[in-house]
Amino acid sequence: MELGNRFLWGGSTAANQIEGAYREGGKGLSIADVETAGSHTTKRQIHDRIEEGAYYPSHEGIDFYHRYKEDIALLAGMGFKAFRLSISWPRIFPEGDEQVPNEEGLAFYDAVIDELLSHHIEPVVTLSHYETPLHLVEAYGSWRSRELIACFERYCRTVFTRYRGKVRYWLTFNEVNETFNQKEPYHQAGIRFRPGEDQLAVKVVAAHNMMLASARAVMIGHEIDPENRIGCMVQWPTTYPKDCNPENKLAVRQAMLPDYYFTDVMCRGRYTNVCTSLLRQWKQEVPLGAGDEQILAAGTVDFISFSYYFSSVASADGRGGVQVVHENPYLERTDWDWPIDPAGLRVALDDLYDRYQLPLMVVENGLGACDDPAEDGSIDDEYRIRFLAAHIEAVKSAVQEDDVEVLGYLTWGPIDLVSVGTGEMKKRYGFIYVDRGDRGEGTLERRKKRSYDWYAKVIATNGEDTSW
Repeated sequence: MELGNRFLWGGSTAANQIEGAYREGGKGLSIADVETAGSHTTKRQIHDRIEEGAYYPSHEGIDFYHRYKEDIALLAGMGFKAFRLSISWPRIFPEGDEQVPNEEGLAFYDAVIDELLSHHIEPVVTLSHYETPLHLVEAYGSWRSRELIACFERYCRTVFTRYRGKVRYWLTFNEVNETFNQKEPYHQAGIRFRPGEDQLAVKVVAAHNMMLASARAVMIGHEIDPENRIGCMVQWPTTYPKDCNPENKLAVRQAMLPDYYFTDVMCRGRYTNVCTSLLRQWKQEVPLGAGDEQILAAGTVDFISFSYYFSSVASADGRGGVQVVHENPYLERTDWDWPIDPAGLRVALDDLYDRYQLPLMVVENGLGACDDPAEDGSIDDEYRIRFLAAHIEAVKSAVQEDDVEVLGYLTWGPIDLVSVGTGEMKKRYGFIYVDRGDRGEGTLERRKKRSYDWYAKVIATNGEDTSW
């Protein structure tokens, strides 16, 4: 197999990390809008309401809302074939449970999508990327409640209908498997645990409701436009055994169970032995309702999209449990102390394709780094070029040597954006520098980094030339 001439080269973003204009155009509050900035050493804080004097990075982002034409022109200058964006759910339904959508919000995405298409850039749209309407959290308990499924269906039907024929690729929930992997799945599911709550039970219920909502989105999307291709989106944690001790190989399987749980249900349409074995360990049951199994079976995804940044190492801890770490003596590390493992991306592609035989799309891969402009304003980010080149070569190997079907490769944050984990700006991923500081200072001027021309060359040669 080879990368075809329709291979989707490009980059990915999320509304809460770039748009800003958090109360313009009739937009309601999202869960991101009450989250302050942290730092490399401190966590972001989640507030019950917007507090005077606190800094909320999503409120201004990088002002894509007002600068989208300039930004899309810069992406087009690299020859982008695709651009992944998310639609902010509360821009369309400000509270999340209204019957009638907000026309100003729909019109904004009309303009953005039309601008992309005018530059021959394929929109890849995430329906829910850490932007659950805050009202749904406060009034219903977020994805604890099956009420959110109907709200999500209404939202999906609205945007599928509005952008019919303009958007062909859709993703349902961003990194949905992190609902299990995070201690508290606030970003993924809008969940903050209540005192005395059975946390595992809440995760299982929320996951079930989100996967039902995803299945209904697939069904509705295909009904409205049979040309729609609708995928799941997961964070894929390639994991190696610490050594050749058989117990550590079993530890890898155990560590991966929460991830296969989601892909099995969304790709195979049922709770498999992987799922039931994990539920047994957790002493939990899925709250299946009438017709749920039929919905999951009918709403399997068309492709798998995933993020990949680094790999992990698993070992048995000697007490019947598993220890997962990011330390690997064979790998270099980033400024944020993440292991750099291009081969792990090939392993991820092989693993997912071997298991599901569905097309794959890499929709997040990138290097977060401190990019310091020189005195003349230039930014030489050769470290990013080397990182991305190695990962692109891994994708090519999976396609050309392992016969894996890959639809596209989208880097994370092609323009600098707010970090979802810390709320910082100094953790930069882009080919385009944005003059913005960690507390909102700066001019917001856009500037090309050295990697900008390099990625343009990669795209122009369809990945053949990754040299620098």
